[in-house]
Amino acid sequence: MSGCDELPPFLLLEGIAQFNRGEYFEQHETLERLWRAEDRQIRLLYQGILQIGVAFHHLRRLNHHGTVYMLTRGMGYLAPFAPRCQSVDVAALIEDAAAALMEVERLGKDRLAEFDWTLAPTVRVDAGRTQA
Repeated sequence: MSGCDELPPFLLLEGIAQFNRGEYFEQHETLERLWRAEDRQIRLLYQGILQIGVAFHHLRRLNHHGTVYMLTRGMGYLAPFAPRCQSVDVAALIEDAAAALMEVERLGKDRLAEFDWTLAPTVRVDAGRTQA
C-alpha cells in the first residue's frame, strides 16, 4: 500500500501512545487530526487505528453495539495495510482486536462489564523505524 514504507508521522506516534495508555477519547482527537489532513489512502490506516480505540471508549461506557461496530469497522480499514505499515504491526492489532471482539460478543450486552481488560490491544510500533 502506498505510504506504508514512510516513517510514521508524529501525530500517529502520539495517537498510538495515547491509545496504549488507554486514553481512547484523546487518541481519537489526535488521530482524527491526522486522518483529516491526509488525502492519500494511508488515511485509512489512521482511521482504522482510531476506530479500534473508539471501540474501547464505547466498551468503557458499556455500549455493546458501539464496541462491536467500531471493532469490526476498524479491522476492515486496517486489513489492506497488514502485515505492517509505517512501522505499525497492523496484523497483530487486527488479531488482538478480533480476540477482543470475540470476547465482547461472548459476553453480550448484559455482561459487558465483565470484559477482561488484559484483552484490550496495544498498538506495536517498530521503535527502530520512527522519526526522531
